[in-house]
Amino acid sequence: MSIRQHFRTITNHNVRTFRSSPLAELSGSLGDLGTLLPLMIAMALGGSIDLPATLVFSGMTNIFTGFYYGIPLPVQPMKAIAAIAISRNFTKQETMAAGLTMGIVVFALSASGLLKWLNRVVPAPVVKGIQVGAGLALVISAGSTMIKPLGWATPGYDNRLLALVAFALLGVAALVPRLPYALLVFTIGLVMAAAISSSGESSGHASLWHPSVSVPNSAAWRTGAIEAAIPQLPLTTLNSILAVTSLAATLFPDFPPTPSTTSIGFSVAIANLIGCWFGAMPICHGSGGLAGQYRFGARSGSSVIALGLVKLILGLFVGEAIVPLLQRFPKSLLGVMVLAAGIELAKVGQNVSDTETWDSAADDTEHQQPALRSKKTVEQERKDKWMVMLVTVAGCLAFKNDAVGFSAGMVWHWSLKLPGWLEHYRYGQVRLESDHASLEVRGE
Repeated sequence: MSIRQHFRTITNHNVRTFRSSPLAELSGSLGDLGTLLPLMIAMALGGSIDLPATLVFSGMTNIFTGFYYGIPLPVQPMKAIAAIAISRNFTKQETMAAGLTMGIVVFALSASGLLKWLNRVVPAPVVKGIQVGAGLALVISAGSTMIKPLGWATPGYDNRLLALVAFALLGVAALVPRLPYALLVFTIGLVMAAAISSSGESSGHASLWHPSVSVPNSAAWRTGAIEAAIPQLPLTTLNSILAVTSLAATLFPDFPPTPSTTSIGFSVAIANLIGCWFGAMPICHGSGGLAGQYRFGARSGSSVIALGLVKLILGLFVGEAIVPLLQRFPKSLLGVMVLAAGIELAKVGQNVSDTETWDSAADDTEHQQPALRSKKTVEQERKDKWMVMLVTVAGCLAFKNDAVGFSAGMVWHWSLKLPGWLEHYRYGQVRLESDHASLEVRGE
């Protein structure tokens, strides 16, 4: 299929889906705001990013990915970079250097084929473990940082009772799938934030975006690359590329076509190699965001195209003036949205025992009879897959680090496969000796 035919097919899918369920697509487009808003606002207030540039370039990325992939692929902050930039008060140049470093490294991994190799050799239970770990981390974050600090009834506009009402409405939305939950809750929260802003301090004035390009100095490159980009690399490689392609295949098994790891890698790399020169926030595509947008109704690229257009307009014509309004958005409502997105992502682990490990071809030894294998080993393989996934989840949550979870899962996977590999090796040696002996007999 040519590029032109591809875009025509995806565009028809986007238009058809949006026409059939416009409210669901709009609601789904808001499913990742619980991750985006807190980090983006905190980095903007700390001077680590340029907010108008972030809105413009993340919006353009939303629009492009919506048109190209036809799925609600999210555009998220690079969480490790964001967390480090916020906690260590990164300058704009240091954040730029971190994002540009990630763009260069991910581009090299994509162009060299290493991402494709990782996609082939990493077992599915490890990838699903990273997804489940990320989902549970979102749930924990929603409870501990957004809802737990609130009082039961105070303040009146943002409290635990409001969170309970939002959670009850989430249950209703599960029974009535066409209810645009995220759109409804976000609208209520925005109205409440606007009401609070009108009675409080001034929100500032809208202004046109004036883009400016700057080049990080050598000190900024050292700080950004070493302190932020290195911790971000495993998170981007595993959760933003491998896990998101796996989740896309699960959520959209028939159509649109599942994005390749190389394609997603180039998307992440190019977005950062362009936007970060202008001070935009380093961005990626996360499986948590995809799960959240899917959970709230998004089924095509039209959802993220709509979100991208809103971001683009806000970045071009409103800019920093929107920060005070977003700051006042009720944490109780945002927390429930994040919680729902986390649960949706963690659900992918329920079918781990039905998946084949991506290196399963190596597991089938020639001397095993199919009937014997189906009776004696299939159940054990299912248990092994669950254990690999759970060990991966444990590593991700215990150390709050996807790289640790990945390493733990891979070591557990290899330890379970080791007896089979040794048996296969011994069988091969015996067969080789037998063939050699046969040749000697024939020679005599």
